[in-house]
Amino acid sequence: MSHESTVPGELGNPAVDASEVPEPGAVTIVVPTFNESGNVRRLLGLITESVPARLPCEVVFVDDSTDDTPDVIRAAAPDCPFPVTVLHRDEPSGGLGGAVVEGMRAAGSDWIVVMDGDCQHPPSLVPELVATGERANAGLVVASRYVKGGSRAGLAGGYRIAVSRAATWLTKALFPRRLRGISDPMSGFFAIRRSEVTADVLKPLGYKILLELAVRSRPQTVTEVPFVFEERFAGESKSTAREGVRFLRHLAGLRTASPLARMVAFGLIGLSGFIPNLAALWAFTEAGVHYLPAEIAANQFGVAWNFLLLERLLFRDRRRHRHWADRTARFALIANADLVLRIPLIALLVGQFGLAVLPATALALVITFVLRFAGTEALVYLPRRRRTAARTARSDA
Repeated sequence: MSHESTVPGELGNPAVDASEVPEPGAVTIVVPTFNESGNVRRLLGLITESVPARLPCEVVFVDDSTDDTPDVIRAAAPDCPFPVTVLHRDEPSGGLGGAVVEGMRAAGSDWIVVMDGDCQHPPSLVPELVATGERANAGLVVASRYVKGGSRAGLAGGYRIAVSRAATWLTKALFPRRLRGISDPMSGFFAIRRSEVTADVLKPLGYKILLELAVRSRPQTVTEVPFVFEERFAGESKSTAREGVRFLRHLAGLRTASPLARMVAFGLIGLSGFIPNLAALWAFTEAGVHYLPAEIAANQFGVAWNFLLLERLLFRDRRRHRHWADRTARFALIANADLVLRIPLIALLVGQFGLAVLPATALALVITFVLRFAGTEALVYLPRRRRTAARTARSDA
């Protein structure tokens, strides 16, 4: 990643009374950009007009663009009274959310304000976000479209409004406690104290970084201010169907972060495997295959189905720890061992402990399910011990 900075130019004419912002009020404005060359000059102009010269401020653009956006930022920076930095990422990992995390790491102020680069978030609200956070002693201040005085007017068309509303409802339904007090978890405009950011626990995916921060960093006190979502100044929206899929994957990853939630999701995925299993069993038996080899073969279809869903939905961020062939072989071995273990376990529960067949079968299913889940996590998706680290430790000794 290349780091380039520019120097501040002449002071602008602030539109907000500096006395409205209590001390300490230093702020870093983090702007993630992807091909926003038509917007960034206007954005810097609005920041110059809106942020008081007395307010210690810096602007950090974290850029993933494939166009001339970084050059436009550098050309416009001398007209801004505040230091402007461009961090261009050669590998845009994590999408716009990952860019925000990079900007937070580079921030040197007490407060970090995150906003989009398309001028839909009014920079005139930056002083109010910081002042509200200071007055309320809050760790997070969200600019919300859904509190009194706010508006989503800039959302183009009924389709985008419906999608935004559905995403908001879904996230609040999945995280009722952690998003308590946040009416607009889909907002990309907010202020957060740098002390509240735990960058090491963040795993951004896509552009909904506020949700990531609220769920993983868990700021102690949250407050909101209303804002009017403006129309995009130039360029096209980055809210594509692909981003929607990434958002759903991100939700799944956040919701299954705890071991208990992962176990529940693991069980639901396992239940869904009965569909291809039974379909294959029906096809084999209809073709005249004996039911025993048919069941063994059909089970592999359920195993493959479960493995694909686990890879895509539940353990996506852990796939890098092992080669795909290694993961596939290990998972297939564990899944098929479940069949081998279950029958002797049922016999043991019936013969030695006197259980009836049905409760013994149910208990065996529970036991083998827990073992299968634990084995899958430990043997397939947990990171392997680094041999090089072990060798280094031995050499140091």
